[in-house]
Amino acid sequence: MSIRDLLLAISVPLIWGAGFLFAKEAIGEFPPILLMAFRFSVTALILVWFVRPPFGHFQSIFWIALVSAAVQYSLTFTGLQYLDASTAIIVVQLEVPFAVLLAALILKDRVQIRHIVGITLAFVGVILIAGEPRLHSQWGPVLLVIGGAFTWALGQVMIKSLGKVGGFRLIAWVAVFAAPQLFVASWLVERDQLVAIRSATPIVWYAIVYLGVVMTAVGYGIWYYLLGKHPIKQVMPFLLLLPVATVAGGVLILDEALTPVLLVGGALAIIGVGIIVIAREPIRSAPS
Repeated sequence: MSIRDLLLAISVPLIWGAGFLFAKEAIGEFPPILLMAFRFSVTALILVWFVRPPFGHFQSIFWIALVSAAVQYSLTFTGLQYLDASTAIIVVQLEVPFAVLLAALILKDRVQIRHIVGITLAFVGVILIAGEPRLHSQWGPVLLVIGGAFTWALGQVMIKSLGKVGGFRLIAWVAVFAAPQLFVASWLVERDQLVAIRSATPIVWYAIVYLGVVMTAVGYGIWYYLLGKHPIKQVMPFLLLLPVATVAGGVLILDEALTPVLLVGGALAIIGVGIIVIAREPIRSAPS
């Protein structure tokens, strides 16, 4: 891998980690599901003009968008509203163990001993974090983020069954379907959306632009470029920098507490995910 591609590979988790921090700041004053609806609206408006419609796959992509975007982001970012970004991003790492388990159950993928070790370490790390005294009153948000990780993994299994659609085309059309689904979800479970829109500060609109343009369109553009040029096993380990970057940003920028329990639990979760990522060919992913 050239120095240029190495820097691009490092930039992806930094871009995605910054997006998580932007979202955390924004949902302090803006409904999280509505924020995601605007995010995917921006992504769809930018990308849909440059890709062919996925004729023959509209129904499948509708359901993929519902599961891996509308439901997943509703759960994850509603949970994030009540958790530190550093805690939430480590819980989010359960996406990978869930994906392995679901692929084994639904797609009959083979699970090896090292996968089981990685899954066990990841769950032990998250359980350790969830048992931290300061989170005793926040089990609900933790479970929401875990539910988001599970639905993301289910969406990836659905994507693997989709066939060859193309990375950018998939991102664009998932966004096309996810945006209205998220607006409906916001209307069903959130309140005072018009008030929130009228009173939103610049950080909300900056976050929407960053999430829709930089995190999704640019971040995934770089990601699919690297996947197309280098072996998957060479590119995937860079994603282990995502929780590291987010935790560092949460501590340095959002002034979040870095406790010994979070350090130990986070290390176990990241090591477990690392064992899984390096051990298997990953499932093609939709936007995170």
